Amino acid sequence: MILKSRRHGPSRQIVSFSLSLFFVMTILSGCGLGGKPSYLVRQYVLEYPSPSVEAIARTSELLKVERFSTAREYDTHAMIYREGPYQRGIDPYNRWRINPGDMVTDHLLRDLRNAGLFKAVFSYNDGEVTRYLLEGQVIEFLESKEKSGLKAVLGLNVTLQDLTKKEIPERIVFQRHYEYAELLDRTTCECLAQAMSKAMETFSRQLMTDLSKAVGESKK
Repeated sequence: MILKSRRHGPSRQIVSFSLSLFFVMTILSGCGLGGKPSYLVRQYVLEYPSPSVEAIARTSELLKVERFSTAREYDTHAMIYREGPYQRGIDPYNRWRINPGDMVTDHLLRDLRNAGLFKAVFSYNDGEVTRYLLEGQVIEFLESKEKSGLKAVLGLNVTLQDLTKKEIPERIVFQRHYEYAELLDRTTCECLAQAMSKAMETFSRQLMTDLSKAVGESKK
């Protein structure tokens, strides 16, 4: 009996210790049995209807839209805000669902296809050969505190190339900078997403107008 007691005593202690460790780790992880996470991270996207552009000249040419890159400062899913000179911060509980460059690319593809400016519009994943190539970079994508209030700031550099030209300098149809700032109605992340969507819609409409004009001139 003594030997049996000595054999089972340590086993019970190990089981008790293991159970205690399990519950401690469960509490530290922020989840209980059937419980909820300690906090919720909300995710936002751009959302707006494809802009209608009047009096644009349609073309039978094909266009490919390259994946827009993002400046390193904004190459993140985090919502970035500017409170003053040289200051940048992020919101730990609210994020963009995807990278800014990818959001811009996806919406441009949709808008250009819906506008019918080109005979067909292809993405960077498609293997089709096209005459025109649209490239760009998102260089600003943030909430900025200005004297007139909080604004959503969207800045982009865009290049259109005509790939039928042999020399690289001759391929550049245009290279332009676009910048838009939309005032936030309230200081919420939902308002930031709404204002950024409005800025993106304005940019998309202006870009389609510029593309129509530039393609028409390049074919003369």
